[in-house]
Amino acid sequence: MLEVDKIELDRFSHVYLLGIGGIGMSALARYFVQHGFKVAGYDKTHSALTNELETLGIAITFEQEAEYIAADFLDVEKTIVIRTPAVPANHQGWLYFQEKGFTILKRAQILGLLTRHHKGLAVAGTHGKTTTSTLLAHLLHESPLTCNAFLGGISSNFNSNYISDKNAEYTVIEADEFDRSFHQLRPYCSIITAMDSDHLDIYGTEENFKIAFQEYVDLIHPGGLLIHHLSVDLLRNGGMVSYHLNDPRADYHLENLKYTDGKFYFDVVGKDINWQQVEFGLPGTHNAENALACIIQATWLGMSETQIRSALASFKGVKRRFDYHIREEEFAYIDDYAHHPTEIKALMDSIDLLYPGYEKIGVFQPHLFSRTRDFFEGFAQQLSRLDHCILLPIYPAREEAIPGITSDALLAKITAPQKRLLAPAEAISNLHKGPKKVVLTIGAGDIDRMVTPLKQKFENE
Repeated sequence: MLEVDKIELDRFSHVYLLGIGGIGMSALARYFVQHGFKVAGYDKTHSALTNELETLGIAITFEQEAEYIAADFLDVEKTIVIRTPAVPANHQGWLYFQEKGFTILKRAQILGLLTRHHKGLAVAGTHGKTTTSTLLAHLLHESPLTCNAFLGGISSNFNSNYISDKNAEYTVIEADEFDRSFHQLRPYCSIITAMDSDHLDIYGTEENFKIAFQEYVDLIHPGGLLIHHLSVDLLRNGGMVSYHLNDPRADYHLENLKYTDGKFYFDVVGKDINWQQVEFGLPGTHNAENALACIIQATWLGMSETQIRSALASFKGVKRRFDYHIREEEFAYIDDYAHHPTEIKALMDSIDLLYPGYEKIGVFQPHLFSRTRDFFEGFAQQLSRLDHCILLPIYPAREEAIPGITSDALLAKITAPQKRLLAPAEAISNLHKGPKKVVLTIGAGDIDRMVTPLKQKFENE
């Protein structure tokens, strides 16, 4: 059996990434290029990320057969292979690397190796990981502490998913529960934002899902800190504090949330904090709650109130997380990655707060047959809050179809006043700009390909 902890990355000179265009994998590609490795990889389709990686000199193939692997990467002694779980088991390149005896690691195992010589500040949880980790990285980067960061989204401040400072003591990472990936990490500290059941195709039961989170908590350094949402019921022999949007039973909570003149404000209340009128650059109550977790972590690490306030006000968010593409007085178009009922609820709660009385039109692409099946009622309930719901066909990702689990079936359960099932091109042609209207594109599949043409259409209307 491969003993991952004993692997020395420095003995390799070449890195090949299977699924290099993924958001997490592309950050690793950037890291290895910066550190002098020769990098190449495979991805299924061209994208903005693969285009950017190619400008760094990375050779990318979009054909899975082994004959398309760049010749420089065929030496088993020089090349380490990294794969994402999204790559199917019958992928020809992966089968070739296995057959030839290459060292093959998952992305999470590589993150574990990269952070074992740094203090890892991990963000776990079924919702909010990317926004929270990106904000935490922004706070640290704006302070003398600085950081490295491997992010699950493109930071609007940095226009990148990778932040580097070779002298930094801390590395911010997302601790992904999918495929038990977070068990590969040894965090110094961790935030856990939520523990709503998900990935039941992996865990089987809610109890197994919770056990996996407890096992992750047990991996946190004894001298570090666990910062957990009040709803997360886990045990730890060491420092831990709780937070909540507005529940005073938590160690930290927020008060007096308000949205004024395009800016979001709140008070921070805790056992050692009482800050008034904190300005935050990102709207939405769920984002404010994520910010609270970052405030606790940054304070614990030694950042001052002045430093934290300044960085919070300048935070621009993450692309595809409550991402404004048009923001006018009478009309808004927002794109959001929400792909779980709890995330859609947070999105809709924020829209109701920011745009009372506006017509709310949402285009949703269900992600995975299994997730649609497992949370069928929750999806129907939250999507019914829209005035006009447009469903796209289910995005299968790594899965085969499940009989009876279709967008047609979900549409029948939704009670929005208007509802339709359309292909992406049809959805674009059926959407129009108008007064007192908010348009949302929602989902984690390839719905992001609608964003640019939809934005251009609205701008031309």
